[in-house]
Amino acid sequence: MPRGKTAGKVLCKPAHQLLFSKALHQRKHPATTDSPPPSHNTMSKDTQGASMDRILQEISAVGRKLEGMDTAMSTLTAETRSMRLEIEGFQSQISGLDHRVAAVESQVVLQTDRDQELLYLRSKLIDLEDRSHRNNIRFLGFPEGIEGTDILSYLRDTLPKLADITFDSPLEFQRAHRLGLKRQK
Repeated sequence: MPRGKTAGKVLCKPAHQLLFSKALHQRKHPATTDSPPPSHNTMSKDTQGASMDRILQEISAVGRKLEGMDTAMSTLTAETRSMRLEIEGFQSQISGLDHRVAAVESQVVLQTDRDQELLYLRSKLIDLEDRSHRNNIRFLGFPEGIEGTDILSYLRDTLPKLADITFDSPLEFQRAHRLGLKRQK
């Protein structure tokens, strides 16, 4: 039971106070029971008084040590309470940080998705711009399969002859496509 609390009419004291008060009570009021039969080695009353004084001094020293322990225990209890409050504060800070980190992580995921979509749209825009800047020429009327296996070399050789133009450097083509499917014979 905690110090200073009462249960009924009994006041509870720490153990060191009980020992000390019992010893003082016994010294002031010796027991009124039948005295033991005298022994063969009876000690004198002075020797008994001195040994009682020594016992009381030892009990008093133990009492002082217990009081010191009680003070140290109170200090430890106060420090423990203080640490518990600090830990609770840290826990609330960590909880707040957890929520903030979760929010940032979800924003990072959204940003990553947006970045990927932006890259896709950029590549699509570049392709569309590239197509609009091309100088497309469409040649019609060539017989099927006349180009052989290499359409670019056929065009490099044939176009200067058809247009009756000579070029200083060979013609360059970015792309060459067939229009429609190749007919089966």
